[in-house]
Amino acid sequence: MEAKFFRFLKIVGIGFKARAESEGRLLFLKLGYSHEVELTVPPAVRVFCFKNNTICCTGIDKQRVHQFAAAVRSCKPPEVYKGKGIMYIDEVIKKKQGKKSK
Repeated sequence: MEAKFFRFLKIVGIGFKARAESEGRLLFLKLGYSHEVELTVPPAVRVFCFKNNTICCTGIDKQRVHQFAAAVRSCKPPEVYKGKGIMYIDEVIKKKQGKKSK
């Protein structure tokens, strides 16, 4: 399968990891929950993990690649106070200021 469309995701946070198995058919995410999140990859999409914090979704159908990348991101969207979570590589998170102490 020749991949034409790519979507890179970055995982930010202590202990957050990803791993791909079964030739890019399964994606396991450790996101600080009590269990691993297991995602089944659609037939037209392949998943690769370059490091344990970088995910690459590739495929020949742009809509399916972006849809699956959005499904992965929705497992732990980036939070605005610390910036932890799953975000796209080119995404910029505008951080909020925390509570002010007197």
